[in-house]
Parts: sequence; C-alpha cells; structure tokens
Amino acid sequence: MAEALNITEYVTIPEAKIARAAAFIITACEGANLHLDKLKTRPQDFDFATRDRFLAGALIPNHWYIQAQRFRSWYRDKVREIFQNVDIIIAPTTPIPAPLIGQQTMILEDEEILVRPHLGLFTQPLSFIGLPVLSIPINQENYLPLGVQLIAAPYNEALILRVAAVLEKQGIIFSNVMSLI
Repeated sequence: MAEALNITEYVTIPEAKIARAAAFIITACEGANLHLDKLKTRPQDFDFATRDRFLAGALIPNHWYIQAQRFRSWYRDKVREIFQNVDIIIAPTTPIPAPLIGQQTMILEDEEILVRPHLGLFTQPLSFIGLPVLSIPINQENYLPLGVQLIAAPYNEALILRVAAVLEKQGIIFSNVMSLI
C-alpha cells in the first residue's frame, strides 16, 4: 500500500500505549455513566461481557478519569503536530488479519492473548482524540483481509476518501468498500 501511494516517510505516534490506557479509562467511565441506571434496573438486558465492562467502569476512581482527560489533551496536540509534515498516516487497524468467527485468542509477540479486548490495540490511541479515520480491508490472496486505517488531520475526511478511492482502483482494497461509505 505504501508503495502504491509513493509513501517515503515513517512517523512515530508518541505514547500510544499510554494513550490506549487513557482511552480505555475514559470510555469505560463514560460508558458506565451512560448506562448506569439501566445496569441497576435491567442488568439482564446486557451481554455479560459488556455488562461487566460497564460495571468495572463505574468503579474507576474519579481522579483516574481526570488524569486520563489531561493526558488526552496533551496527546491530541502531539499527534496533530505530526500533520504539519504529512497528509495521511497509514497504520494497522488490528494486530492480526480478521479473526475467525468465534476465535477467542490470538498470538501477538509470541504470547497468546484474548482477541476481543485487543482488537482495538491500534485504533483506540487515535479514535479517542477525534481524528478522522477510515479502516479499510486489504486484499490478501488466500488469506483473511488485513485491516489498515487511513488517518488524517482534523476536518480532512475528504482526503481520506480520495486516498481510499485510489487504493480501490488499484485493487489494493476490496472493491465494495467505497460503496459502503
């Protein structure tokens, strides 16, 4: 994909692991707050894993949430600085090709880990700062698709869609992706 787009520069997104942790705290707290009344009165309406995550989010201390919000502000500014030198960032969407239906674990860095809580490994550090992002499936002959995300500066959604259209024409992404947008 980088070759097809004539990409020559690599960038490093700073503190991505801390950003993922901050994103997890913020979304857990906000999700719990949003659904707390229903969790108290109708817990059976929730999938057990979702219900447990919301309940755990309700128990996160306030000062963790406040600190995560402070980090989010700093991190957003640092990532936006990258766009002073590049137009688009291409990054993996998931750490593995599409998992099989029902697949519970995956191997990552020689360690077997759960699929569900780790699929957002590369998306959470970006989605929680509000950047426009498009995840696209890359054709891999005889393999399940690999997700790649196109990331742009704020309010630059049109550029992402133009790049995706170029990749679609070249056969790099599935041809029906753009019709879904």
